[in-house]
Amino acid sequence: MAVELARTCDDDKCRDVTILDLRGLCSMADYFVIATGTSQRQIRTVADHLVQRAAQFGWRPLGIEGAQYSHWVLIDLVDVVVHVFAPSYRELYDLELLWGDASRVPWERGEVTRSDD
Repeated sequence: MAVELARTCDDDKCRDVTILDLRGLCSMADYFVIATGTSQRQIRTVADHLVQRAAQFGWRPLGIEGAQYSHWVLIDLVDVVVHVFAPSYRELYDLELLWGDASRVPWERGEVTRSDD
């Protein structure tokens, strides 16, 4: 699921899409998908597409935060939490540094990914 959501962000032209594997590091989620949007409109659109893509797998968000402002939209799908940031917010919150012990999951088209992603 995390890989599909990362690909959805990429399809919608997000930049710097990253998946962090938080298993064993965090009890709130197994994976973070982190992406940077280029405008508020794009971030809202990406959030909508992510919810639609998750629904195709039978996943419904536990919660969605920030969609009304579109500086940082968080979509909580329980095992996977997606963060779509405006550039300045991604730099400010720097989740990759905060979760620096987490390994990165390869997801790009053509890369081999684990079947449990």
